[in-house]
Order: sequence, then C-alpha cells, then structure tokens
Amino acid sequence: MSAPATLPITNPQTTSSAAASQSQPPIATPAFRAFVSRFTSSIRSGFSQRRPWYELLDRSSLSRPDSLTDAYSRIRKNFTYFRVNYVTLLTVVLALSLLTHPFSLLVLLSLLGAWAFLYLFRSSDQPLVIAGRTFSDAETLIGLVVLTVVVVFVSSVGSLLISALLIGFAIVCAHGAFRVPEDLFLDDQEPANAGFLSFLGGAQAAASAAAARV
Repeated sequence: MSAPATLPITNPQTTSSAAASQSQPPIATPAFRAFVSRFTSSIRSGFSQRRPWYELLDRSSLSRPDSLTDAYSRIRKNFTYFRVNYVTLLTVVLALSLLTHPFSLLVLLSLLGAWAFLYLFRSSDQPLVIAGRTFSDAETLIGLVVLTVVVVFVSSVGSLLISALLIGFAIVCAHGAFRVPEDLFLDDQEPANAGFLSFLGGAQAAASAAAARV
C-alpha cells in the first residue's frame, strides 16, 4: 500500500511577514532610515563646527585686498575657517530663491521625490511597473536621468538654481576677499571631510552602491 501523500504546510505568519516586507513603502526601508540618520548626524556635526556669526560680520576686520593674489589668499583662508557658515549662507540664498518661485520649488521637489521613491530607496526585489510594463533598474535610471536633464536645462528650474548659486558664490567670494584673516585661528590639522563634507563621502558611497545595481 502506498504511503499517503504529504500535504505542504505553510506558516501564515511567515507568509504575511514576507508579503509585508515586499509591500513595504520606500520611505520605511532600512536604506531610507540609514540615509536620514546619516544626513541628520552630518548636519549636527557640521553645525557644531560653525563659527560665531559675529566673527563673520565683524566690520572692523574688513579691508580692501592689495592685489588679486592677496584676495585669493584671503578667500582660501576664510573658506577654511568659515566653510560651514558659507555653506549655510549658500543654502539660505538657494532656499529664498526657490521660495520666491513656488512652481520651480514644486517641480524640484517632485524630481527629488521621483529619484528617491523610484530608484534610490526602492527595494531591489520590487521591480517598477507602470501601465502593466515592468522596467529594469537600468531603464529606470536612464528615464530619471533624461527627466532630470529636461527639467534642469529646459524648464526655468535650472536657470533659477544657477543664478541663486552664482549670487551665493559672489557673496562668499566678496566676503572672503575683504575679510582680513590674520585674527583667525586656522587649524591646519582639521580633516577636510568633516561636518557637512563627510556627508558627501556617504553620498558617494551610496551612488557607487546604486551604480552596482545596474
């Protein structure tokens, strides 16, 4: 007599856990949480190295540079000392430019959201499906790059960002050229990738990991 057939047994808890992990939104993925944690810690570390604003705005330390070489030397030294303040100033100029142009701000936020939820923080085991068609990681990346080029170089967003950055850089260079750095304590042993710049290293590693997916 043949042995009775063995029926497969599934664990409902395991099945529901796997389904929940597959349907997990991108904003709740470990990669997104790690990104937010790294970003906030980098911001905190950067602001801890911020110089007092009264040193930046000290009118008694302003004088005209003697030459272009002197101006360049001042800019280099002042940027080393006030780099966090300068980055904050550039961010404020950029934010004010976007706030005065709500449409460009909405377009830029939509573009960043598309990159975040369609590629950067989307789980690798969840393919992108639009109108019944499945897109690979390479096709998604190419589509986002094309969309970014169109948005930045065809619409007014690109000109707005470039003009805001140029204004910010002009303010930074003007202050750096006229601020006398002799009374500043410059620590040459401080690592170059501290504070805000350390986040750039994390972003580069994330970009390398994203490129490996293609």
